[in-house]
Amino acid sequence: MRTDQAAPKTIDEYIAGFPDDVQAILQQVRETIRAAAPDAQETISYQMPTFTLKGALVHFAAFKKHIGFYPTPTGTEAFREELAAYKGGKGSIQFPLDQPIPFELISRIVAYRVEENLAKAAKGKQA
Repeated sequence: MRTDQAAPKTIDEYIAGFPDDVQAILQQVRETIRAAAPDAQETISYQMPTFTLKGALVHFAAFKKHIGFYPTPTGTEAFREELAAYKGGKGSIQFPLDQPIPFELISRIVAYRVEENLAKAAKGKQA
């Protein structure tokens, strides 16, 4: 991302700050999330593209050598075996830019997070 620009206010502004090849990947990540969570809202949080649905759903960001994907610790734990090939931490995953991005896996993780957030919200209403 260019360092001479103001912090992005929208996901479009965020994506526009990267080279064309990275923009294409970021746009595909965004579309993958949108397809898996059509009712989610887009925002910027922690200066990263963020999707919310009854709370934070997922964040993503571009870095020099990878795409960071942040589905919370429960999102990474539920897919631990499939994510074992990637670097990551508690609630974060690094998808290297020099390898194919696993969009189908991202879609399944987002769908898991949608169900998780909706179940949590339903429990809260019953309390």
